[in-house]
Amino acid sequence: METKKNNSEFIPVFEKSFLHPRFWGSWLGVAAFAGIALTPPSFRDPLLGKLGTLVGRLARSSRRRAQINLLYCFPEKSEQEREAMIDAMYATAPQAMVMMAELGLRDPKKIMRRVDWRGKEIIDEMQRNNEKVIFLVPHGWAVDIPAMLMASQGQMMAAMFHNQGNPVFDYVWNTVRRRFGGRMHARNDGIKPFIQSVRQGYWGYYLPDQDHGEEHSEFVDFFGTYKATLPAIGRLMKVCRARVVPLFPVYDGKTHRLTVEVRPPMDDLLKADDNTIARRMNEEVEIFVTPHPEQYTWILKLLKTRKPGEIEPYKRKELFPKK
Repeated sequence: METKKNNSEFIPVFEKSFLHPRFWGSWLGVAAFAGIALTPPSFRDPLLGKLGTLVGRLARSSRRRAQINLLYCFPEKSEQEREAMIDAMYATAPQAMVMMAELGLRDPKKIMRRVDWRGKEIIDEMQRNNEKVIFLVPHGWAVDIPAMLMASQGQMMAAMFHNQGNPVFDYVWNTVRRRFGGRMHARNDGIKPFIQSVRQGYWGYYLPDQDHGEEHSEFVDFFGTYKATLPAIGRLMKVCRARVVPLFPVYDGKTHRLTVEVRPPMDDLLKADDNTIARRMNEEVEIFVTPHPEQYTWILKLLKTRKPGEIEPYKRKELFPKK
């Protein structure tokens, strides 16, 4: 499935087993995805938006997770408003993912024409100063694209990721991610290989919003609720001697353009305690996501870990009962 070098770097490798008939459906899906990625965005985005919305209405389990997340995070909004946010999310997801597929197939210069960078001067200055950087990137649907674009321009990038269950999709998706170089580290290999890459001058890509359980997390505010948040970025910036820079991609299916928003480095974290670090991480997520809730992966189990005595939201059968 994979070979390793540079201390647990993940490199996708094609296996003969991928040609087995049980994977033919997967390859057809890959071919269809590639085919639509080569059509003009003005043609495909309206179709993908409608298809995504339809799939979102049928995908009951993932939709229920989004419904629960939004109920907790935006209790002040009406159910109708939250449902509209979920529909918009499902419309945005395939549009953003197909742009990534397009980047895997086309000359990146063509894609760059449809990308606007806000705060690019922050990145330019850190490149000039040859600084070590870890990007704090909330889990948006276009999350991989900024890293691929920077790699296409010669910046060494390193990221951590989860392997996908389908080995064909895992191979293809990670091959696309690595098209312009950079290093990928599987999460089950631990954090040390990622740290080593950042120390060696690779710019790191860190997703701050996954639930890692109670043991090492802090319970801090997250939108209208709270979340078990791992304050690891504070330790990472010290161990790697890196600056932490918030970044978030926003795909607009109407203009067919991607905006990459970059915020000032979080140098205030250097002397902060774990609780403050965790809250600042969530604050950056809120700043990015509040104006663009459709860009965020609300289908994740973001709120799984609760304080003692509280029921996990996704196990509350009275919330959005399955029909």
